[in-house]
Amino acid sequence: MTMHAKTDSDGELLWFAGSLATIKVSGQAGADTISVIEHLMPYGSSPPLHVHVNEDEVFHILEGVMRFNVGGKELYGRAGQTMMAPKGVPHSYRVESAEGARCLTVTTRGDFERLVREIGVPTDKAEFPPQIAPTPEAIKALTEACARNGIDIIGAPLS
Repeated sequence: MTMHAKTDSDGELLWFAGSLATIKVSGQAGADTISVIEHLMPYGSSPPLHVHVNEDEVFHILEGVMRFNVGGKELYGRAGQTMMAPKGVPHSYRVESAEGARCLTVTTRGDFERLVREIGVPTDKAEFPPQIAPTPEAIKALTEACARNGIDIIGAPLS
């Protein structure tokens, strides 16, 4: 399987938390504030265990295999499958396929999209950002940005 990188004509490109995020539909585009963001993630990518206070988070996997922990239950998702992390429920995921994974993340209300825009780095390169270990300062900045955007970090990434 080959991961398909996107081009700048496919949406707004941002390097976000070690992945390439493409904002396909901004919540600002419609009255229901539905946001669709595509993520191209390398093997092993995993956000910290976290809780969305105000919005459900839906993941539609386009390519690859992802392991989810939602409310303490472990689930595997593959291309074509859709997973949901309800608001208020602790969750994380980890990319398990060696070639990486690509998924759509769908949310409402704008919290997650605002976080991606706040800490994401605009890019014109349809590729992964340089992979570097997060510093204590970067972890603190992410935690604070999440808190400002209705997301509470409550644990470590999945290993």
